[in-house]
This record gives sequence, structure tokens and C-alpha cells, in this order.
Amino acid sequence: MTSHPYNELKPDAARAGSVGKTFVSIAGNIGSGKSSLTRLLCDRFGWIPFFESVDDNPYLRDFYADMKRWSFHLQVYFLSNRFMNHKKIVEMSESVVQDRSIYEDVEIFARNLHDMGNMDDRDYRNYRDLFGIMVAYLKPPDLLIYLHANIDTLVKQIKLRGRSYEQSISREYLERLNGSYEDWIARYDIGKLLVIESDEIDFVNNGEHLSGVIEKIHRALRERPEAGSRFGKSR
Repeated sequence: MTSHPYNELKPDAARAGSVGKTFVSIAGNIGSGKSSLTRLLCDRFGWIPFFESVDDNPYLRDFYADMKRWSFHLQVYFLSNRFMNHKKIVEMSESVVQDRSIYEDVEIFARNLHDMGNMDDRDYRNYRDLFGIMVAYLKPPDLLIYLHANIDTLVKQIKLRGRSYEQSISREYLERLNGSYEDWIARYDIGKLLVIESDEIDFVNNGEHLSGVIEKIHRALRERPEAGSRFGKSR
């Protein structure tokens, strides 16, 4: 198994920061509900949201039109943007919810682009080296929430939100991403992890479902065990 720079962090580097501050990051495939859950948690707890750069991303439309041409540019843009936000989050005293973690850039998206032949070996090595240097300076989130959804759910939600440049995303691409997420989540050990199965719940429109998710987040944060602790799958 390939060693990743952030796996070298000492266990105490993954514990919660200053007393009273919470740093939660929400991970998941395209269309899994990360942004919606980020907004809902911020509304409920008064935390500060950090959203993924999508609408103001200068490469995203070009990327979906020609992945091979724009893959490296897009990934470097995301990495730079997420590094800046992650550093700001760590330095803040307020509690924060982050829409997608910096670790997903290398573990999911760059990895898949390389495997699919859309990022050549030279660019991929350069990208991974850059990621390793940057992430070594960052403290992991107190809790990583992984929203797992099957392909039918993802396709449905992508269509519902109606971003024109996302409508060309294939089921095959989503399946590849889901496979990479499962592999990464199985190895994630630098902080606490809560896996939420989101196919059968609607935390946006169903208050009871949202309350159930929030209770599990409360429990995961309250118990504060060692890094790498897992809180199982929540339905």
C-alpha cells in the first residue's frame, strides 16, 4: 500500500484543538449532499461554513468539456484553494464546517484522473509531491463525516440541482469515484470518522432525519476518543 504524507501525523496532532472549537469536514462524492449538510449544520450550531469553490472556479466548465486538457490545472486550483481555507480554519477560534476535505483532492480526484489516463505520470507525481508538502503543515479536522450514496442517488441529486456542466458526468465516473472513496475511508486513521448512509434519508426536507444525523454528530464529537475511531454507518 502506498504511504501518504498525512498518514505520518502523530496521533495527538489529530485531536481537537482549542477548547470549545470544533472543526468538522464533510466528505463525499459529487451530489452526495455535502453542501446541503454544511448549510444545515451551520444554521443549527452557528458554525462558520467553508464551501467548495464551484461557481467561481475558472476551470470547472472547461474540465468537464475536456478532462485530459484541464485536469492538472483544475486539481492545482482546488488544492491551492483548499489549503488556503484549511490553514485559515486551523488559525480561527470559531467552530467551522468544511464542504469537502483537502485529502479528497489527492485520494479521490487526482488519483482517478491519473488512473483514467486524464493526467500523465509527470503531472501526477508533481501534484502528489505538492500535496505532501502542503498537507504536512495542516492539522486534520476533529471529525470527518463521510456521506455515502449509491450511484442512482448521486445521479438523481446531480440532475435536481441542475448545474449544466455536471450533466455530462457519466455513471462510470461516479462509480470510479465511489470506489476510491470506499478505499480511502477504509484507511482513514488521522481523526475521528462518522459514516452516514444517505440513500434512505432526506436531511434537507425531513426534520426527523436531520435530528438523527445531528445526534450522531453530537455523540461522535462528545466522546472524543483517539484518532482513527469510527462511529459506524448511520441510516
